[in-house]
Amino acid sequence: MNPLRILVADDHEVVRKGVRAMLEAHPDWQVLGEAIDGREAVEIASQTHPDIVILDIGMPGLNGLDAARQVHQVSPDSRILILTMHESEQIVQAVIDSGAMGYVLKSDAGRDLVAAIEALGRRKQFFTSRVAERVLERSSGSGVEGERWEAVTLTSREREVIQLLAEGKSNKEVGDILGISVRTAETHRTNIMRKLGSHSLSDLVRYAIRNRIATP
Repeated sequence: MNPLRILVADDHEVVRKGVRAMLEAHPDWQVLGEAIDGREAVEIASQTHPDIVILDIGMPGLNGLDAARQVHQVSPDSRILILTMHESEQIVQAVIDSGAMGYVLKSDAGRDLVAAIEALGRRKQFFTSRVAERVLERSSGSGVEGERWEAVTLTSREREVIQLLAEGKSNKEVGDILGISVRTAETHRTNIMRKLGSHSLSDLVRYAIRNRIATP
């Protein structure tokens, strides 16, 4: 039986090392590598095609939810496990929409992470208990509706641009990071502001933070 091949992505080194140590204690699991942000996770996934990719949500450059979508494109057979401290209604729905098969809160990792990896290894979903309750509430219609993630439809590239802008990057820096011209970066920024009906960078930052595209 081939070992389960796993990629770990989190911008906090202590978390990455702790997760790696926990996983490597399992004799049938192999940690292929670590990524410090979503963009590096996508790059490594495209090269190694891991069985499971563990992603934090609040990573710089490219957040975990958008990274999950891109991992699906470059490595369709990889299963995504979100490991995060966030559990709001919006985040639960966004994780489901991203195509992730698992959702574990960092506060529950000691109890649930191994079980989650085992479930994803069998191609089964796994949601930590508090998140599972929210999923059931949403499916039964009894949950409280929060602000809809889909209230404004941004393209994948626009979401990358808004995250970088919210992190304080200039149009030139955005262009350099994404491999596009400054004019194209400016065009994306203009289109985003038009869609949001905003007139300032602070509006973009508030939107990005509220929708977990970027962290404060």
